[in-house]
Amino acid sequence: MTEEDFKNGQVLLIDKPLNWTSFQVVNKLRWEIRQRFNIKKIKVGHAGTLDPLATGLLIICTGKQTKEINVYQGQVKEYTGTFTIGATTPSYDLETEVDKTYPTDHITENLLYETTKQFLEEIQQKPPIFSAIKKDGKRLYELARKGETTEIKERNVTISEFEITKINLPEVAFRVVCSKGTYIRSLAYDFGLALNSGAHLSALRRTKIGDFSVENAVSVEEFIQKLKSTES
Repeated sequence: MTEEDFKNGQVLLIDKPLNWTSFQVVNKLRWEIRQRFNIKKIKVGHAGTLDPLATGLLIICTGKQTKEINVYQGQVKEYTGTFTIGATTPSYDLETEVDKTYPTDHITENLLYETTKQFLEEIQQKPPIFSAIKKDGKRLYELARKGETTEIKERNVTISEFEITKINLPEVAFRVVCSKGTYIRSLAYDFGLALNSGAHLSALRRTKIGDFSVENAVSVEEFIQKLKSTES
């Protein structure tokens, strides 16, 4: 790809590594493109945040293609991952330590399979306090890390598929297909409540966005190597 290709607009499929923010991936790719072609400015953005503790498909748009980011953000997404049953955390995932534990003796395979049905179709979901949503000009996670609380409104999201793929208690592996705005961390928390227990998200991977699949994505390192081998 040439400098002109990136300016005219590219859609890059990146497999986001663990512990990277989506913003860090964007910054890294922007810096590498600028260095490769010795240019001062180029627009680069991502179409849908992945939490640092999640891996998987991140759509990166460059140049004129950044105008289409909202289109990609609005597409249906598929995730796979793991819930850990019997314990909750304030962030609903492993970013924070377990704050409460719950009994799990009553949980059976049948109960797990049946409980997924409660979450199919349109549901109301409250985003986690540890999220990038803005309220009064501040990110919610900024308030959460200071120990502040705030009222978070529920939102309507759609879960079109929710299946349990493996059970090895306390871990339960899953696959979910859902609409824009769905928080899988909140789904984990709510799933735990519905089981009359608790749960938190212990692994997450985004596998699809619309027709785009992580199988066709490259790592950040692979992208950089391909970039260095292109003609300027």
